[in-house]
Amino acid sequence: MDGWLSMAAALTAALSAAGLYAGSRHCRWAALRRLGRIGIWSGAVLAIASLLLWTRVLGAGSGFCAMLGSWMFSMIALPYIAGMRVDDGKRGEA
Repeated sequence: MDGWLSMAAALTAALSAAGLYAGSRHCRWAALRRLGRIGIWSGAVLAIASLLLWTRVLGAGSGFCAMLGSWMFSMIALPYIAGMRVDDGKRGEA
């Protein structure tokens, strides 16, 4: 049971980071950028849900640290993933 709750907590933290990234003016994904303020509000609600799930699994102190760790990892990883582009090999050609 705790394994499923841990997976749900990590997924909720990642979705929260994606929602907050969608509301950012630095968002590079057009599909996420359409969310705008809805992304910010859903990201905040999902962050609270992730915190509650992590504290349910690990307790107050460890749950708070695990939530921040998984949340910040997602927040750092999303812009890097968005910045990756497949090079078509035609750059620099006339």
